[in-house]
Amino acid sequence: MSHLLSVRGTLPEHRYAQSEVTEVFADVLAPHKPNLPLLQRVHGNAGVEFRHLALPLDRYPELKDFGASNDEFIRVAVDLGVQAVEEALAAAGLTVRDVDLIVSATITGLAVPSVEARIAARIGLRDDVKRVPLVGLGCVAGAAGVARVHDYLLGHPGEVAVLVSTELCSLTVQRDDTSMANLVASGLFGDGAAAVVMVGADHPSLGQRRDDPDQPAPPRVLATRSRMYADTERAMGWDVGASGLRIVLGVEVPDLVRDNLRGDVDGFLADHGLTRDDIGWWVAHPGGPKVLEAMQDALEVDRHALGMTWDSLARIGNLSSASVLHVLADTLSDRPPAPGTHGMLLAMGPGFCLEMVLLNAPGA
Repeated sequence: MSHLLSVRGTLPEHRYAQSEVTEVFADVLAPHKPNLPLLQRVHGNAGVEFRHLALPLDRYPELKDFGASNDEFIRVAVDLGVQAVEEALAAAGLTVRDVDLIVSATITGLAVPSVEARIAARIGLRDDVKRVPLVGLGCVAGAAGVARVHDYLLGHPGEVAVLVSTELCSLTVQRDDTSMANLVASGLFGDGAAAVVMVGADHPSLGQRRDDPDQPAPPRVLATRSRMYADTERAMGWDVGASGLRIVLGVEVPDLVRDNLRGDVDGFLADHGLTRDDIGWWVAHPGGPKVLEAMQDALEVDRHALGMTWDSLARIGNLSSASVLHVLADTLSDRPPAPGTHGMLLAMGPGFCLEMVLLNAPGA
């Protein structure tokens, strides 16, 4: 097993009500004559009340091309990533010199050297730290990143690994695109970062925690599973062009969730002697109201079971790969799982694909 020592989410300082974002986006699209009542209705139905953005709202009309947006992505993503990693390491009782592997996840900008390399240089990670950038996984990358770090720690049980997700979705909104996909994305996605510190089963910090009655035992990753669906490559993703990253968001996504999630979750749990009734806490990616309703239908749970996810969607929007990690952090801090209970971390994304992570809160 691997262990989650800490999870921390960070957000840009620029926070706006959804109505403020709608007004500015309408101005950005003005030369292309967006249907304002439609835009207001789409944004109003997104389930989002507030969002944190990489830049002040009045800066967005100034971003004239992909290069300008990407420069801002690199600057802000590294700043937020540094903050998230430093806070997560401090919460875990570790230092930058303890980190053996750093994995980065992002889909909203391009950076070479990659984001985790820039973070490593900024905070002083060891010069022999191993780096793995995950690019292209989109919304699923938060859960997939935890799963891949878990895989690594099974083979390196004495090591420390950090996953950092940095997503600045607002910088990808297209000013010449009045498609429904772009309108939906402009009302659903926000900006933020998150970091997870994980250790293998033999790391000495676990023994120190067991000997300290004031330190709760950290959640454990028991198993993971990935699932890809045939002929769904156009369900979600980006088209990359001269103006940057143009959203691909198919109307079939909720149906893919409703048709496949239950069977995949049941099969995964059955292989570990469990059923959905054994899951005490669900940590799901906030893909949007229709996706969350499809998840509830598929899992046969009520809204309360995904309450932390609904709350996160309302407070900060969908942060792509960082979102499910924010929900995980909120769950562990605001609704701590009962000792001995099992949890499931779920996210779906481009591929179209599903990532499942089986978690356990150790017994008292």
